[in-house]
Formats: sequence, structure tokens, C-alpha cells
Amino acid sequence: MPNADSLPSRSPAPEVAGTAAPPPATRGSQALRIGGLTRLTGVDFPGRLAAVVFLQGCPWRCVYCHNPGLLDAAVPGALSWQAVHGFLRQRRGLLDGVVFSGGEPTLQAALGPALAEVRALGFATGLHTGGMYPERLQRVLPQLDWVGLDIKAPQHRHDQVTGTRGGGARAARSLRLLQHSGVALECRTTWHAGLFGRDDLFRLADALAAQAVSHWVLQTCRSPGLAAPVLDAEDLAALAARFARFECR
Repeated sequence: MPNADSLPSRSPAPEVAGTAAPPPATRGSQALRIGGLTRLTGVDFPGRLAAVVFLQGCPWRCVYCHNPGLLDAAVPGALSWQAVHGFLRQRRGLLDGVVFSGGEPTLQAALGPALAEVRALGFATGLHTGGMYPERLQRVLPQLDWVGLDIKAPQHRHDQVTGTRGGGARAARSLRLLQHSGVALECRTTWHAGLFGRDDLFRLADALAAQAVSHWVLQTCRSPGLAAPVLDAEDLAALAARFARFECR
């Protein structure tokens, strides 16, 4: 997931004469705890210029997490949804979409109302999720145009990588829901040899291919103190052969 930054203090632009004002932020969405905002990105919502709204709270403790400030669900939001909503109103016609990221966005019940408001403003909607809450994901699927699903590890390594028990089965259910939803889907895995080995990586690729995943992104992690990736061009070609679309970032 991308890194969060902050929203500048700006007043919403006035409405253009002769156009209907978009609906205001509702009470349900006001409960959204927002940890940060990326105002413009061309890489976090495929094919679209987008803003990314980072939501507070995550049940997992992945060792490579690059947004640790978003992990604690009890931390108050750094930004109000009213401020973000006003910012998005200014960007109609300039941005194509809005992605909700985290943390884990589906942790917050206010995600659904916020997605509805983003759609009412005319934006396409995207979601970054690890799939920990399949029931909540299922409820918001009708309001989504695209989902980036983080596949953390093979099933037998999932608890170790995320530091949480039982998440692998929940993520697998989320994948099945997405596969049957018709919503555009990108599965991606952050990997380095210190998390799990090359053989397990290939087992994961085989498992995803067996579930008819068509688009898989491998995000190689290079961090101090972690084992370096050990994939060569032949390995990458072998992984790519399993999917209709494969990317290594």
C-alpha cells in the first residue's frame, strides 16, 4: 500500500453556477477515522488518476508494514471526512477515482457510507484490502469498481507473516467473493526471502492460478536487515506463465 501524507488546509471551492450541489457528507461517514490522504497518484488505481484515503486501524502486524502509524484502531483520525469530502468536491473533473486504503479499510463500518458519497460525486471507487473481514467486504462490493487484494502468504505461512491467527482462511474467502463479484481485481504479494522461501512463493503462485486469479503483482521487498530477493529472470518467467497478467514491482 502507498504511504499516507496529510491534507492541506483549504476551503472547498464554490459550486459552479447552474449545477446541482453534490450531497453533503452524511452522519454515517463522519465516523470515518482517516489517517492520511494522498492527493494524486497514477499507480494506486490502475488506469486512473486517483486520490488515496488512508483509514486508521489494522488487525495484522506484518513485519514489513510501511504505514505503522495506521495500525492502532484507537488512534483518532488525523483528518475529518468532511475535509476530505470538500477536497474531493474541488477535484471533480480532475481526478478519475478515489481509493480507500489503510491500515485495513474494511475494519471501519463507515466505509460503506463514504463509498456511496464518493460515487455520488462522480468518482470511480477502489479499495486496498487484506481480506480479513469478508462479510464487511461483501457488503461494500456493489459500491466498488476495483479492488487490490493483498495476498500475504501461502496458507501455512499466513499467521507467521501477519502476526495474527486465522487470517488466512478469511483472506481466502474474500478472494472467492471477489472472484464471483465481477469487480475488477488485482492480487498482489509483498515478498522477500526472509518471509518465506522461493518454493513457498511458487506454491502460492500455483494456488492462485488454481483459483483462476488472472492478475498477480509480485512486490519484492528490499529492507535493511531482511534477506534479499532470490529470483532470477527464469523464475520470473515461470511465475508469469501461470497468469494472464503478471507484474513485478
